[in-house]
Amino acid sequence: MKNNSKSDISNSGTENLLDCIHSPADIKKLDLNQLETLSEQIRQFLIEQVSGTGGHLASNLGVVELTLALHKVFDSPRDKIIWDVGHQSYVHKLITGRKEQFSTLRRMNGISGFPKSCESDCDCFDTGHSSTSISAALGFAKARDLLREDYSVVAVIGDGAMTGGMAFEALNDAGRSPNDLIIILNDNEMSINRNVGGLSRHLSKIRTQPIYYKAKEDLDTFLNKFSSVGKFAARALDRAKGTIKYMVMPGIIFEDLGLTYIGPIDGHDIEELTTVISRARGLKGPILIHVMTQKGKGYSYSEDKPQDFHAVAPFEIETGEVKVNNGASYSNVFGKKMMEMAAREPRLVAITAAMTSGTGLDEFSKLHPEKFFDVGIAEQHAVTFAAGLAKAGIKPVVAIYSTFLQRAYDQILHDVSLQNLHVVFAIDRAGLVGEDGETHQGIYDLSYLSSIPNLTIAVPSDYDEFERMLDFAVFRHDGPIAVRYPRGSGKRQLAQSAPINRGTGVKLLRGDDVTIVAVGKMVETALTVADLLAQKGVNADVINGRFVKPLDAKMILESVVKTGALATIEDNCIKGGFGSSILELISKNNIKVKTSTFGFPDIPISHGNRDEIFEKYGLDAITISHDILRMLKDK
Repeated sequence: MKNNSKSDISNSGTENLLDCIHSPADIKKLDLNQLETLSEQIRQFLIEQVSGTGGHLASNLGVVELTLALHKVFDSPRDKIIWDVGHQSYVHKLITGRKEQFSTLRRMNGISGFPKSCESDCDCFDTGHSSTSISAALGFAKARDLLREDYSVVAVIGDGAMTGGMAFEALNDAGRSPNDLIIILNDNEMSINRNVGGLSRHLSKIRTQPIYYKAKEDLDTFLNKFSSVGKFAARALDRAKGTIKYMVMPGIIFEDLGLTYIGPIDGHDIEELTTVISRARGLKGPILIHVMTQKGKGYSYSEDKPQDFHAVAPFEIETGEVKVNNGASYSNVFGKKMMEMAAREPRLVAITAAMTSGTGLDEFSKLHPEKFFDVGIAEQHAVTFAAGLAKAGIKPVVAIYSTFLQRAYDQILHDVSLQNLHVVFAIDRAGLVGEDGETHQGIYDLSYLSSIPNLTIAVPSDYDEFERMLDFAVFRHDGPIAVRYPRGSGKRQLAQSAPINRGTGVKLLRGDDVTIVAVGKMVETALTVADLLAQKGVNADVINGRFVKPLDAKMILESVVKTGALATIEDNCIKGGFGSSILELISKNNIKVKTSTFGFPDIPISHGNRDEIFEKYGLDAITISHDILRMLKDK
């Protein structure tokens, strides 16, 4: 273990300052010049590390000085720092004892790309989804005061996350709360894409008119001189203060909600940051500090294209180019198909929740700006907005990642499905996503959607089937429908080009020994399993289910009656998923067969390479074939 003494840091040269940081306590020993040097060393370290592992780069480059200032002022882990989403917590991880583990970032058994309490006491709250930090921080502040404890609570939230309704619910509650709480609004004008909406315009106005903060300070100083005036005069002065405030900067919504607003301040000026944050620490009640930062700061390629370096694959530092270009992806196919369908259907519109690039809708948004709606990080609003459009005769397609769509479960059920409205849900990143870990795995959608009445669920196994399912969903289906597809690349054509009709599967192979039913990405695995079984003299009926709801009951029942054995394969959790639906079908029809269901267990699935995770949980073709052979021995 290295010596953490003050002399160790004070005597260190600029070449190894970062190597001397082992805990937040070491940050407190640094002077301003050393902190600035450390900032540059951290940026260089992050660029070098993330170029090899991939990860969230631009957001972390933007919060270097802010993170150092927070740890200079506060005492982590005693004081609680909660990172909204948490994709900007790499700097925090670096200076809280995890530098030596950074080569394992987002790899199996390595450190997560998001805050994790199991990694460090300094990660006081696990995060991965947007707009949760203020609610959690207010919970900590309430608990602290109820238990008569003494520590500070800080929520760090981006302006992108502030577009989420949950953040405003929390602000509304915090504003009427007497509890001490500091909210750092990290304003970089970005989430993944450029921010949209009224709040973004409001913050832009504040950024361009910083005179408000100075005028407010001068006014407060002036009014404080009249502390002994009578009640009538005091009320008059208070009204005057409000009037002048609105004259200088109309619409200061944070103060209207009951928070003390400080800012905007330069998020890359460590001296100003530490001064302002230290002062805020001594104030009472809820405080909001508006900090302006540049996403991607310090690396020209990420500064120019922060959206490309938000979550980036391994890349070449010298050129900014990703090292492996996978070419086509389901998201790309979706974007091109939307363009083609829009040319045929004038009522078609696209909706996304701050995921224009991620869902492949960039070109659609440019060609059809009047038919494209990015609502910000507001999945609940996106779905009910689509319901209103559908009710009025528009054909909305809602493109949202699986892990984020679950935030709008009630709206899918209450606002869309109970009214049987024709809304198409394009569910990207379904199934295992890998490196982003348990908060982002899309392995629950088949389960949380299957219980919703009127909702049809389609799962393509290749690009060709995907395009034809989208055609079916938009042009031939009536009512709510979800088309669920995985992250990354797939096959051009894996399954037969049978017509897409609601609730129809496709028989890919014929055999008498076992029925294998799979959907989506796992159809390819099922065919490989069948090949391995054939080498052992076992012939399988392989069915591409295509629809999880409704099932192709006739095809599945006829097959299992013939074979007497069933295996289901899905990249979803087993509970309530595709396999469960088939077991319910078999039970309802009183058919006695041997069964094995293959999917993810009822535990959080941590981060790592997707192939390694599939193997870990027995979802690779070799393991599945061995398990089926064992099942057949007992048949």
